[in-house]
Amino acid sequence: MADPAISHAPQPDGATGCLVLADGSVTWGRGFGAVGHAVGEVCFNTAMTGYQEVMTDPSYAGQIVTFTFPHIGNVGTNNEDMESHGVPGAVGCIVREDVTEPANFRSTGTFQRWLDLQGKIGLAGIDTRALTRRIRLSGAPNAVIAHDPMGNFDIPALIERARNWPGLEGMDLARKVSREANEAWEGSIWRLHEGFTWPEGSNRPHVVAIDYGAKDNIFRNLVAAGADVTVVPAETPLETVLALKPAGVFLSNGPGDPAATGEYAVPVIKGLLDADVPVFGICLGHQMLALAAGARTIKMHQGHRGANHPVKRIADGVVEITSMNHGFAVDAATLPEGLVETHVSLFDGSNCGIAFTDKRAFGVQYHPEASPGPQDSFYLFEKFVGML
Repeated sequence: MADPAISHAPQPDGATGCLVLADGSVTWGRGFGAVGHAVGEVCFNTAMTGYQEVMTDPSYAGQIVTFTFPHIGNVGTNNEDMESHGVPGAVGCIVREDVTEPANFRSTGTFQRWLDLQGKIGLAGIDTRALTRRIRLSGAPNAVIAHDPMGNFDIPALIERARNWPGLEGMDLARKVSREANEAWEGSIWRLHEGFTWPEGSNRPHVVAIDYGAKDNIFRNLVAAGADVTVVPAETPLETVLALKPAGVFLSNGPGDPAATGEYAVPVIKGLLDADVPVFGICLGHQMLALAAGARTIKMHQGHRGANHPVKRIADGVVEITSMNHGFAVDAATLPEGLVETHVSLFDGSNCGIAFTDKRAFGVQYHPEASPGPQDSFYLFEKFVGML
């Protein structure tokens, strides 16, 4: 049954955009950004900053992001806050208020124009509180987001497209967002008036980072922690990874179902563990590390997305405020012998970290590189590089 807060109301005057859910619900608004329509899973993000980083995070491929913070776009956009270039991220976004002119000294353009250039659709004037409540009650729905300045929409066709989209469960998206060739990463974390600088020091351990849809800030943090980084595509064979002589291997974040991506990634990860190569995984990489050990992953009801998620470190009870973006999780009840839970979410008790007891390998569900978000968890990069 459709939520009464999201009605089947007829198209009002001036409506140039709409959100059409697979159950037939239609919500009208004002479109901006790219013109057209796109299908995906509707989720919500509670971060108060960093909308450009969110929209360019490859982990959001196949998703339509509802921002719960009402003033999205008010600091404009700039090229330095991109978390990926030339790969799919979120297909669109939903906001409460119309986007105003930017008011930030770093801005080089408006959010509306930037979305258009990126081929992403925006929808304003939506009751994002009601939509978020719907997702929390009923789960993340499949939907089509559409924008036409003339207000012409074929609603039955859009409903059919939303219903025919198979959803993220069982879908491997890492292939679509991974880079296609090896890349020697250059540049460390960003600093005001300096940009992305290269830190001093030599004899840095070599980390091979497998890109399943990585955010650039992950590689910057690995460099800042003291490593040299080579990034390789998602489907790089084990022999190729080992031939690069890594001191350690990093498993990146990414979109889609970890079990689907694991079809080709898990055998590589198992080979790395058998070779006693130190391994660190984040988000999707964390999930596939667990799969390689024999655990299972599950689709979450609504997922965790935002920059304010409290996570408890089990060893000492310390609470980290973290950035998260995931719709799947490791099922802690399936952790095999030799694998321990190291972190848990204080929102719902879901697994947020694992470590092997007999190998130099660990993973976390959240994003210690932030961007956007707090930097409580940078120590994990230092921990990993310190193992090498």
